[in-house]
Amino acid sequence: MSSLPGPITIASDNPPVWGWVRVRALVVDSVSSAHSRRAYTSAIDDFRRWSQRSERRTFTREAVQQYRVRLESRGMSASAVNVHLTVLRKLAREAAANGLLSHESAGAIIDVKGRRQKGVRLGTWLTREQAIALIESPSRESIRGQRDRALLALLVGCGLRRDELAKLTCDRVEQRERRWVIADIKGKGNRVRSVPMPPWAKSALDRWTTAAGIRNGQLFRAITQKGDVGNGLTAQAVYLIVRGYADRLGIRFAPDDLRRTFAKLAHRGHAPLEQIQLSLGHESILTTERYLNVRQDLADAPCDHLGIELENL
Repeated sequence: MSSLPGPITIASDNPPVWGWVRVRALVVDSVSSAHSRRAYTSAIDDFRRWSQRSERRTFTREAVQQYRVRLESRGMSASAVNVHLTVLRKLAREAAANGLLSHESAGAIIDVKGRRQKGVRLGTWLTREQAIALIESPSRESIRGQRDRALLALLVGCGLRRDELAKLTCDRVEQRERRWVIADIKGKGNRVRSVPMPPWAKSALDRWTTAAGIRNGQLFRAITQKGDVGNGLTAQAVYLIVRGYADRLGIRFAPDDLRRTFAKLAHRGHAPLEQIQLSLGHESILTTERYLNVRQDLADAPCDHLGIELENL
């Protein structure tokens, strides 16, 4: 029977450390997003810790099913449970491909069903008034407040992902076709896009960079307790900043919900759906439609707006 890393190994006839470390690395390296890599690493390590505590050191269908029950007992959402199971399926595939697990055992693990999701989790959108209140909530008087105003303005006004904002550098802010844009951002799947910036977001960014004396390198930096400008922010730091202001407003939302807010407000303002898709960097317009919860309107359909009136065809 194949055993899990332990000193766990996935197969007893392989070197104890190489087998686990190598396959773990192959699974984590299969995704490009830093956020996904962290999630995959966390899921694999959580399964490893559980297997050690429960003394179930075998990577089998039964073990994965019992682990799923354990995840559900923690009160995890269906989507979170399914992410963990997706990672374990990838682990099984890589283990089998590298001769550390039989294809039969891998197939049995891959067939473990995920938790059924009822409906689609839509996330949170802020209203226009809430978005304005959020951006204006940091103090104008402190350098930290100026940074946070600019940070929130770009998240709401440009629909950036938090890791995109954390990596943003001065040379990416350019003027094209007489307007300011964040140029050539590399997003998920290494897709490159340029995002127009609203004037009010550019003004907030200029106030921050002038106050902080930032002319090159990362645009957003940490602030020390003394008020000094430090090194660049991480994506996790951006998350914590946003959640801090969410708590102040008494509204539960995260950075990705500000992308949804950008999309929702732009759509309500009659921005073309394909232009919203381009700004968000979605590969498929279906993803953009899910962000917006767009449904086909048969009462007021696109064909009713063609301006063509013909009779007796």
